[in-house]
Amino acid sequence: MASGGPVIAVFTKNRTNPAYTAARLGAERTAVRHGARIVHYVPQRPDNVEEQTALVEQAIAERPDAAVFVPVHVTAMDASVRKLNDARIPAVNILNRMDRGEFVSFVGSDDYRLAREIAAHLFRHIGGKGDVVIIEGIDAAITATERLRGFRDVAREWPDIRIVASRSGEFQREPARRAMADLLTEFPRLDGILSANDLMSLGAIEALEAASRRIPIIGVNAVPDAIAAIKSGKLLATVDFDAMKIACIATEAAVRHLRGEKVPRHIELPVQVVDRTNFRPWDKPFEERECPRWEDVVR
Repeated sequence: MASGGPVIAVFTKNRTNPAYTAARLGAERTAVRHGARIVHYVPQRPDNVEEQTALVEQAIAERPDAAVFVPVHVTAMDASVRKLNDARIPAVNILNRMDRGEFVSFVGSDDYRLAREIAAHLFRHIGGKGDVVIIEGIDAAITATERLRGFRDVAREWPDIRIVASRSGEFQREPARRAMADLLTEFPRLDGILSANDLMSLGAIEALEAASRRIPIIGVNAVPDAIAAIKSGKLLATVDFDAMKIACIATEAAVRHLRGEKVPRHIELPVQVVDRTNFRPWDKPFEERECPRWEDVVR
């Protein structure tokens, strides 16, 4: 362990998604509380495999005591994780679960269940019938594939709901805006929009406003801009899939492991649908949101 407290390398996917800004903040706040230090490794190009691969090599050379790791691609980073393992740098996997490599723990939420819950919320809102489109994430992320599976599975349980199209918004605002603009051209009438994260929802809302259309839309993450959109009536609802809280717990898991404490192999944080009836606890910037207590999450 480095003198002056452990050094923890935190790998996130990009600097464009506010969820990862929140994750970095959560890691830093937890590290300070435990006398640790965070070093961030973030690709300049969003979700870039080559850059994250090089960043892992850089981190190994700099010898952190532990790592908190979200892969930019759920399989393409397998070799890099093996290198972390070979270097005996214990790692905690967050958000996108990897099937290969050795990890102290995985910390995340149930993407399939949250997608089912938020989709059903939209379907109830539109009266259980209508034409719905999906703005999905990227195949490289298990969060995207599980949310898409949840959206599609719950839609099959509503006989009058029709999923008429699905387009990738790449988990980014501008690609989602373009995808939504194309969908609005292709479908003169739509009754609802399922979006796999808030950033894409905000991009889709820009396309809706440009076309002077109002269609109920949901998101995932409960980022501050999404809460503002809920307050203004532009976003129907989101889900408290909170990357900051997940990173808080993951960083604490890394610290506890370094202290020799036993850490669960799987830590799942609960999720909640957030809409105009209950948004107030989330109506604050990330800097004012609290990290969860370890004892409240790990029982």
